[in-house]
Amino acid sequence: MTVTIPIKSIDLRHGSAIAIHSLSWRDCEDILNELGEDRHTRIAYYQGTLEIMSPLSRHERPHRLAGYIVTAILDAQGRDWEDFGSTTFYRKGMAGVEPDTCLYVTNAALVRDCQERIDVDIYPPPDLAIESDVTSKTLLSAYEAIAVPEVWIYRDDSLKIFLLTNGHYLESESSLLFPDMAIKTIIPQLVNQAIAIGTSAMLREFRKSLICGYIVTDCFTKEEYENDYSDSSASDKDSYIAANDIGGIFGKP
Repeated sequence: MTVTIPIKSIDLRHGSAIAIHSLSWRDCEDILNELGEDRHTRIAYYQGTLEIMSPLSRHERPHRLAGYIVTAILDAQGRDWEDFGSTTFYRKGMAGVEPDTCLYVTNAALVRDCQERIDVDIYPPPDLAIESDVTSKTLLSAYEAIAVPEVWIYRDDSLKIFLLTNGHYLESESSLLFPDMAIKTIIPQLVNQAIAIGTSAMLREFRKSLICGYIVTDCFTKEEYENDYSDSSASDKDSYIAANDIGGIFGKP
């Protein structure tokens, strides 16, 4: 006996996921059309298996903060970028994925006018995808098929970097986009700093540090920041921030 259930009648709690097997990519597209664009779920499809995931609220902030930090660095370096958020990327018949956050850098100019799902056999994949709390095997397999060069996974206050090598992801200590920066150290520290003093305050200080040649790495409480740091002179600020030589924090000799 076969029971047909409308896909919208499936109510996923935040933090839960459902896997549906033996689906063609056309089936997956039909499900995406039925789900619509205005939804809190994300999908990953690989060789017949579709996962629909409903992220927790606390899952959302780290990848957004990491994206803000990345764009601040790119702006400081004078590099163009395009943020494609959770756009659906697919390779027909094989895979589809909706990142938590993703960015184009190298190929930013080629995708500026794209506003729909992106077929990576027509357009290039994003240069970087950022995910929070990934436990899905389907997700990384889908990214491999889509051929995203670099994937970051933020979990439990730490960052893992995966680089696509011969069609498979290998964990790396350095970033392809930022090879001379200690990204695995910088991102968690700045995410925690944003939580401590606020996102806009963190980004303002981080942008200043990029211009001045040091990186803010110490976290302080909102009260410390408001009562002391925000009114301090440039020399006093050294007691609150790790104004390390830019070479050291960037991983240069």
